[in-house]
Amino acid sequence: MSDQELARDLGFLEAYTLGLGTMIGAGIFVLPGIVAESAGPASMVSFVIGGIVALLAALSLSELATGMPKAGGSYYYVNHALGSFFGTIVGWGMWGGLMFATAFYMLGFGQYLLNQPSDALLVVLAALIMASLLVAINYRGVKETGSLQNVIVISLVGLILVFITVGLVSVNPDLLTPFTAGEGWAAVGATAGTVFVTFIGFEVIATSAEEIKDPGRNLPLSMIAAVVTPTILYVLVMLVSTGLLPVPDLAASDVPVADVAAVAAGVFGSLTIAGFTVEFAVIGSGIMIIGAILATISSANASILSAARVNFAMGRDKILTNWLNEIHDRYRTPYRAIIATGVVILLLIASPLPIATLADVAAFMFLVTYALVHIAVVVLRRANPEEYEPDFLIPSALYPAVPILGFIACVGVMLQMAWEVQAISLGIVLIGILWYAFYAKDQALSTTLIGEAVAPTEDETTTDSTYRIVVPVSNPETERPLITYAAASAASQDVDAEIVAVNVIEVPPQMSPAQIEFEEERVETQQALLENAREIAEDLDVGIRTRAIVGRDAGEILLNVLSEEDANHVLLGWAGERRKRDVLFGSTIDPVLERASCDVTLVKNPSERPKRIVTLAGGGPHAPVSARRAGELHRAFPESTLTLLNVQPEPDENEDGSDPNEIGQETISEVATQADLDPKEYEESVIVSDDVRQTLVEEIRKYDTVCVGATGTSTVAQALYGSIPQTIVQESSGTVVMARGENRAPRTFRQALVQRLGGESTQTA
Repeated sequence: MSDQELARDLGFLEAYTLGLGTMIGAGIFVLPGIVAESAGPASMVSFVIGGIVALLAALSLSELATGMPKAGGSYYYVNHALGSFFGTIVGWGMWGGLMFATAFYMLGFGQYLLNQPSDALLVVLAALIMASLLVAINYRGVKETGSLQNVIVISLVGLILVFITVGLVSVNPDLLTPFTAGEGWAAVGATAGTVFVTFIGFEVIATSAEEIKDPGRNLPLSMIAAVVTPTILYVLVMLVSTGLLPVPDLAASDVPVADVAAVAAGVFGSLTIAGFTVEFAVIGSGIMIIGAILATISSANASILSAARVNFAMGRDKILTNWLNEIHDRYRTPYRAIIATGVVILLLIASPLPIATLADVAAFMFLVTYALVHIAVVVLRRANPEEYEPDFLIPSALYPAVPILGFIACVGVMLQMAWEVQAISLGIVLIGILWYAFYAKDQALSTTLIGEAVAPTEDETTTDSTYRIVVPVSNPETERPLITYAAASAASQDVDAEIVAVNVIEVPPQMSPAQIEFEEERVETQQALLENAREIAEDLDVGIRTRAIVGRDAGEILLNVLSEEDANHVLLGWAGERRKRDVLFGSTIDPVLERASCDVTLVKNPSERPKRIVTLAGGGPHAPVSARRAGELHRAFPESTLTLLNVQPEPDENEDGSDPNEIGQETISEVATQADLDPKEYEESVIVSDDVRQTLVEEIRKYDTVCVGATGTSTVAQALYGSIPQTIVQESSGTVVMARGENRAPRTFRQALVQRLGGESTQTA
């Protein structure tokens, strides 16, 4: 049985925006009024304190996440380092914290939508409706929500930067005095707890550690960047807000950032067009209201998704019942966990709890979590279990200072928070303790540090000369011939060769890839395919490894596999027709054809015993590759025949009298030489015709297996669609093998930038 692995398909940018998406949210739009009332302009310092506490937690989380890359984030690390008692507390705390945070975001959404207080009936109704819609979207499993979230995050950062740039010009220093308000510096410490709700987003990155490329580099960098970026933005937003609007006005506003934007943009006056006068103050306010609405929706959506993942991780460790983790038959989402999370969120929105209290409780629960995370780092370092080898370690100059200071900072901020917040939060902790005592204690898996087997480290990349052929398998009917063709290619190599059979299960973004274990039928199908692949390889006496992968984009996953395996050749089955208007060969095949650096072979209707094989020996750049594939098949099936076919156009009367038959023979000889074919292995066939395309179509009907090279050197669309090979594919009823060679085209600026930010190797296969 193949151990299942999750696809590492998140680079630095994806991980960074994933965390930033939950942090550039309601906090930056709703909190300025709340915190200014408590601490005045000194609330800037509160954001700095919150950022420092979050940064310390990010460093400890980065080490744990790369040492134990499993779904569940902080819950998983604490549970597996300190045991299920603390794991239960953290699990309930994270779930509760995310739900309280979502309720906070949704009330902020209602405030900005209606410009009314958070406890107004219409605001509550708007929050309930939007929260219900987001729960429904996650229940349904809309794949495009991830891409939309990235667009929203980038747009929001742009809006906030414009807000800061315009506002800084008009800051009134007189409004910044007195610097503290109310209870003075004591209030600054208490407010640091309130603002910490804005810093819980980087936890989402740790939760997705199994899916991040080069985690030793990308995970800590993305987490640190996801903390530093909003810290700077929050401080500057508070500077502009308290420097443009008096603190009492800011505290009384239901849409504080929009009101500040109106003041900042108001200095530009108005603009009259065709008799209509537009106030820049109105434009600035309206833009920030739209930004706030998008931000709160984005944050709430990400938090709902994360809450469902925490449910899964607790269910996996038997702390919660797996009933919650049931996967929907149609939508492939953990619908019960999403519904349960949604119901509690709706109850919190409708409750009498003030919006500030919702934010405070969410922050308190994550401060409890991160305090225990710091302890987990120290415990693991001192215990030094054999399997714990994180790709990222807190630098020796900062250890153990980071976890010790981080723990003290978390506890210190919690102690400064209001008593009612502490009471509600400790009530959630008590629920976790009671749940452990009466349920989880007897059900939970043993997670003591000594006996727990932590996620193994990756195998070191070998530099041997093995020729590797990757074969994605998904159809039992074509699995044997595909592996047979791969074995034929392997047998023709002068070095050791190996086949890597891969099966990918795609899941929607609302579902943690690790939750695939609850879809027994899909898992059993995957394992059956890979077991069959091993049996086929054993019959053919060829070496094979199998990989069972779960992820969100099969095409990107296959590209990662090719890079990890340093593959020389990938061989894919193909239906021979387009699936949608916007793809040529299928959403899985297209990116492989365009971007794989190794040889790529597509096989339509693979036959288990080819008899009459023909390859088109033309002048295309991939004709030798096609001939090489044809020769490999011929050697694997000695009873077959191999023909190299070349069709020449009728000579024009004005041409120099060159003999088209000689040109065709020379072309065939050149192709055969480049393909390492012995003249005894093939027959030549040169045909002269005034209709090359039609003649080719008629000739290939005489053969049961046609090999053709992709034409052109540009993108898939330019190279293949509408070309002679495509015509042959459509017209042939037998086996068609379409091949292209190594793709060593220069990288575009975008590809180079993504590769650099993602930390990918520049080596090509």
